[in-house]
This record gives sequence, C-alpha cells and structure tokens, in this order.
Amino acid sequence: MNTANAYLTVRGIDIDVIYKDIKNLHIGVYPPMGRVRVAAPRRLDDEQVRLAVIQRLPWIKRQRELLRSTDRQSEREMVTGESHYVWGVRRRLKVVERPGGAHVEVDGDRLILYVSPGRSVEQRRAVLDTWYRSQLREAIPGLIAAWESKLDTRVPDWTIRRMRTKWGTCNRETRRLTFNVELAKKHPDCLEYIVAHEMLHYFERNHGERFTKLMDDVMPDWRARRDELNNAPLADEKWG
Repeated sequence: MNTANAYLTVRGIDIDVIYKDIKNLHIGVYPPMGRVRVAAPRRLDDEQVRLAVIQRLPWIKRQRELLRSTDRQSEREMVTGESHYVWGVRRRLKVVERPGGAHVEVDGDRLILYVSPGRSVEQRRAVLDTWYRSQLREAIPGLIAAWESKLDTRVPDWTIRRMRTKWGTCNRETRRLTFNVELAKKHPDCLEYIVAHEMLHYFERNHGERFTKLMDDVMPDWRARRDELNNAPLADEKWG
C-alpha cells in the first residue's frame, strides 16, 4: 500500500497525517504524549483533514486529558526497586538515606539517589528532576552549536521545562527554544531530533510540506528518531 505523510497544526495541536489507499478517515490519540495521528484516504486534501480534526477536537482533547491523568496516577513512589530511564537505558533505582547533600549517581545498571533520612516522595522526586535537568544542560549546548553551524543560524536563548504534550517548542518572535525535561530519559538521538526540529521552525512555522522537506534534507532518518521518541515509555515503570 502506498502512503504519504503530512504534518498539520490544528488549534495548537500537532497532527501527523498519513494518506493511504483506504476508504474512511481514522483519528487516534496515542501515549505517551497524546500524539494525534490521522489515517486519511488519498482523495482528501490537507484542508479536508483539518476540518475533520476540528470536528473531533472535543473527543481528541478528552483522550489527551485521559492520558495526562494516567501519567499523573503512575508517578513513582521514589523507592528502591523502581526503574527509571536515563538516555534511553532502563536503570534500577536505589535510594540511600544518609546525612548530607542530596545527589544522584549512575552506577552500572543502577541509578543511586542519595537523600537525607525522612525526605518525602516529592522531595526525592525534585532531586531526580534537578539531576535530569543537569543532564540536559550538559548535552544541549553541543547539539545547538553543531546545528547552528549546519543551518547557518543562531539560537539566542533556550530553556528546559516540564511539558505535558510537547517535546519542545520554538518561539519564532523571541527565537527561544524550550525542551521537555523528559528528553533526558530518551535516547540521545531523540534529543538531537528535537533540537533540529525546533531550530528548523526558525525557517518554517508550520508542519507542512516545506517543513517536511527541510527535515528530510538535514536529517534523513528523522522519522525513525521521532518514532523511537514517541514509542518509548514516558512515565517511570516498576522494575521487573
């Protein structure tokens, strides 16, 4: 079956569209980030797909909220034996309670969290979150520098935030890039894909045909990276 891809933004929601030799249009909302995918018959054009998505927006938003609720419910208890991902590798958490400053170390297949005795779940989680952010702060500058050279452009400012539905954003007015802290849990190739993706928004605002061609030109394997990113676990999971 022959297929073709398109990328639309409908009222702030990014939509992946796959045109196929099928009779009916199908809309799906997928974990972990509530990614919206549309399988559409070839007889439809982008505007017809956009209208169909608008008609289903209430349902799409409900599905995305359900995914966010599930994510909140699955928050880890931050105890020894859980698993947490670091750069795409699953590691067993070991919590060590001892006096002194809190910090995190990677030791083989273990992620060791050192905290003072009696620290709450929220305090333990905050320590790990800070560590994930530090991992990104070390990795992102080199990637930005490489892509600044490749794209002959400059990133004046960037930041890290926890976001529910996006891996990254680009403010074209300020040229500021924002990256989801969850990227520190994914394979480094996924982070590079997001860096390149957001920087290309300097040249093209929307996820249309021109944006797709730009991505194809500078990162031919971007679809594989995108799929790896979106198919990888988002929330931490129990070890086992």
